[in-house]
Amino acid sequence: MKKATDILIIGGGPSGLAVGIEARKASLNVLLLEKEMLMNSIYHFPTNMTFFSTSRLLEIGEVPFISHGDKPTRREALEYYRRVREHWSLPMRFFEAVTAIQPDEGGGYLVQSTRGVYRASAVVIATGFYGKPRLLGVPGEELSKVTHYYTEPHPYIGQRVLVVGAANSACDVALETYSKGAEVTMAVRSEQINPRVKYWIRPNIINRINEGAIQAYFRTTVREIREREVILQGPEGIFSLPNDSVLAMTGYQPDYAFLSGLGLTFGGDPDRIPDHNPETLESNLPNVYLAGVVAGGMQTSRLFIENTREHGERIIAHFLASNQRAE
Repeated sequence: MKKATDILIIGGGPSGLAVGIEARKASLNVLLLEKEMLMNSIYHFPTNMTFFSTSRLLEIGEVPFISHGDKPTRREALEYYRRVREHWSLPMRFFEAVTAIQPDEGGGYLVQSTRGVYRASAVVIATGFYGKPRLLGVPGEELSKVTHYYTEPHPYIGQRVLVVGAANSACDVALETYSKGAEVTMAVRSEQINPRVKYWIRPNIINRINEGAIQAYFRTTVREIREREVILQGPEGIFSLPNDSVLAMTGYQPDYAFLSGLGLTFGGDPDRIPDHNPETLESNLPNVYLAGVVAGGMQTSRLFIENTREHGERIIAHFLASNQRAE
C-alpha cells in the first residue's frame, strides 16, 4: 500500500497542474499520476502549432508566461508548463496509468495504478480528450497510411494526401502539407469550411481552394481506404481518388471506457457529458471531481485551458468545505 494523500489527480496536463497548485496553496498533500509524459497532449500537438489563446490566458499558478509572438507556440507552452511544475514542486509520477478506483472502508478511495495502490481522500479526473480520436469507422482505417495525429509536413512531400475534416486542425494540416509540396485533397462532410476556423487561417484555406491549389470535395464522406486509393461518396455518387496518405483530422473524444470503468455516469446526455455539479465539479461519486475539458464530454470545442483554469480553485474550495462539515 502506498502512502495516503489528500488529493490524487489523474492527468498531468494544464488542468491537472492547476488543481495541484491549489492543493499546494491549501497545504494539502497532493499527487499527480500521468499515464505518459508531462503535458502529453501538448507534446503530441503538431510541431509548428500556434495556440489560439494569448500566453496570458494560458497562465496558471501566478507564473508569468512570456512568449516571443502574440500567440505562443507548442514549444513555448511545453517549456512554460515545465517551469510551472518546478516552481510549485508538484509531485508527479509519469508513465503510470490509473486502472481503477474503489471506495476505501476508512473513507476516501483506493486508487489502483499500473505500479501500485494509493489511498486518497479525493480524486480529480483531469484526463482531457486528446488521447482518443474520433474514428471514421470505415474499412482500411487501420492501414499504416492513415493517421489521426499530425506532427509535421516533411513526410508528405510529393505525396497525394487526403485531409478529412474542415475544422482548425484539418485546415492547418492541409495548408502546411500543401506549402511543402504535397498534392492535397480535402473531404469535407459539410457544405463549407468550418466558420469557427481561426480567423487568420480561414481566408487562406478558402483562397487556396478557390484557386484550385487544394482540391476540396464538400458534402463528401470517406467510404473506404485502400493501399493506393480512397473511395469517397459525394453529391454525385461514389468515386475513387489515387492516394498515398490519409490525415483524418476528425477530432477527439474522452476515453469513455476508462471513465465508465471508474464509475462515472452520463445521464443519457447526447453529448455524453459526465454527470457532475457544474458549480463544484463533483461527479456522481462523492469526492471525485472533473477538471478541465473532460467535463465537456463530446462538446470538445466548448472548454479550453483558458476557461477551465479556475477549476482547481472550485474543486479545492469544495473539498475543504466538505471536510469541515464532516468534522
